[in-house]
Order: sequence, then structure tokens, then C-alpha cells
Amino acid sequence: MKKIELSDIKNILEYEKIRNNFRNKIIAMKKERRLKVGDRITLTFENRYTVTFQIEEMMRIERIVDEEKINSEIEAYNELIPADNELSATLFVEVDEKDLIKPVLDSLVGMNKNSVFLQVGAGEIPAIFEEGQFSDDRISAVQYVKFRLSQEDIKALTESSIMARVVIRHPNYNAAADFPDEMRKSLLKDFTQGDSVNVWN
Repeated sequence: MKKIELSDIKNILEYEKIRNNFRNKIIAMKKERRLKVGDRITLTFENRYTVTFQIEEMMRIERIVDEEKINSEIEAYNELIPADNELSATLFVEVDEKDLIKPVLDSLVGMNKNSVFLQVGAGEIPAIFEEGQFSDDRISAVQYVKFRLSQEDIKALTESSIMARVVIRHPNYNAAADFPDEMRKSLLKDFTQGDSVNVWN
């Protein structure tokens, strides 16, 4: 999938003109691409539009107009763009109770080590965690993960009869969730239509 460039990002004035419509479309898109795995963990699968939305919103909130600063944001967020034959997701550890945040996160230390998988049929694809969001004794509530698929995996995703799900196997957290049909369709567009999808208009 093509990385985001400065020319893809609208300035604050132009963004305000289309924000409501664009925001509604991204909310609907994210709903199709969000998967709750157990009671604490949710994955949202990213693409160029979900990431562009995050950059545009950051610019709007922070009132960023300097091109150098915008390019810095683009460079950082481009890490979320999946490469060819990849799925990229933001993994959230959801803890509403303030006094439970540290205990829950502490209990999930080591989740980055062979604990999160994408299962497609009989195959199992380990999640690749972005460096810097964890250490040997801590883990962040927000993680960025990628799954590298083969052409056979992608073909299997097109078959609704073939199982596709995310599985988490950790000493303190075991859960699994199947891909709903709408999620499959949305993710497959990343492979079959790629950058030709247009949600701006």
C-alpha cells in the first residue's frame, strides 16, 4: 500500500470543508475494521484513509501548519501503513477503571512474544509488534502490530467458509475472535483495490 505524502494531506482550511463527511465515512470504515478479542483487547485494522484521518485530526487539534512539522507527523504515522501482503492494526488494551490500568498492563507483559496470531484456515501468522511500545517489564496500552500474509492466505480470506480470526494466547489472557463478513470484505479491499478506493467524495 502506498505511503502517505505531503500532497495527500489537506491544509486545515480545506480539511474543515470536508471534515464532517470524511469523518463519518472513516467512523463507518473503522467500525467494519474493529475486532474485539476478549474483554480487554481490541484491534483496529488500518489503511491509508484511517491513517490520513489521524494525521488530519492531529493537524486540526494542534493547529499545525508548518510543512516540516506536518512531514514529521506523516513520517511517524506512515509506520501504520501496511506493506504489500500485510495487515496492520492498532491494538488497544482497554481499561476503564483507573486503579486497574497498571495491574492489567503489568499482567500482559510479554504479550509481544508469540502471543498474538492471525489464523487463516490451518495457518497461523504471528503478530509483529512495533519496537518501543514494550520492554521486559512493561507494555503500553496501545500497540502497533502487523501480520505478513502469503498469497495463499489472502486467497483464503476470500473464502467465507475458511476460518479467519485473531487469537491471543498469553498466560494471563486467552481469547479469540472470528472475522465478521463485513471485516473480511473491508480488509480484502486493501489487497484487491488498494489505493484506488476513494472515500473523499
